[in-house]
Formats: sequence, structure tokens, C-alpha cells
Amino acid sequence: MDDLRRGPASRVPAAAAAGLTVAAGLGVRAGAAALGVRAGAVGEVAKYAGDALYTVLVYALVVLVAPAVRPARAALWAAAVSWAVELFQATGLPEAWGRHSGLVQLVLGSTFDPPDLAWYPVGALGAALVHRALRAQRATAPGGSG
Repeated sequence: MDDLRRGPASRVPAAAAAGLTVAAGLGVRAGAAALGVRAGAVGEVAKYAGDALYTVLVYALVVLVAPAVRPARAALWAAAVSWAVELFQATGLPEAWGRHSGLVQLVLGSTFDPPDLAWYPVGALGAALVHRALRAQRATAPGGSG
């Protein structure tokens, strides 16, 4: 079925996933801040968890826009968008814009960090595996459509 003809109900799971992902990302960030973590192993885990969750959010937004998208394709789009944003950080513009807007800083980040590039596929793969499992579960459920 064409994505444009799908009703709003087909997008509810993706919207819920996006909301949960934002909550998880902010929770990881707040948890690290509450622990007073600035550096060290716990801080690195929180930072890279945030990177992976950023891509999970992009993945959820891809599915929100195109509910029929296959998990592998959504994962490729999510990783590509995340990499593009990270590479854009190398220009310095997101950091400058982020000084004036907390929202811009949340969406675009601030500074380019090469290890971040490795964590985006981790988030995309995790999201794709969950998406695939949920689709399979729905397909095997009574009345499921796949």
C-alpha cells in the first residue's frame, strides 16, 4: 500500500518509538549529569549511548514518514542522516548556532567527533532488529497483515 494512503494509525507505533527514544536519550544524559560525570568510562558510555539513540530517533522518524519502509532501508537512511549531521558539525556552524538555541544544539549537536560515526550504525542496526521483530510478530498474530 502506498505510504501516502496509509492512515494516521499506521504511524502511531513510530511516533511512540520516537517519543520513547527521546525520553531514553534525555534520561541517559540526565543520569550522567546527576552522577556528576564529565569524563571517564561512565561518561563515555552515556555519550555513545546518546549517539546510538540519536540514530534510533532518526530511524523512528523515517518510519513515521514512510510506515511501509523495510527495516534495512530505514537503517541505511537513519545512518546516512546521522553521518551527514556529524559531518556537518565539522563546519562549525552547528556549534555556533547551538550557542543561541538549545533546540539546535539537541538536534545538530555541536562538535565533530570521529568516534561518533561508529555508533550511528549501532543504533541503526538495533532499531532495524527491533523493527523486524515487531513486523514478524505482527505478521504471525491472528489477523496480522505483515
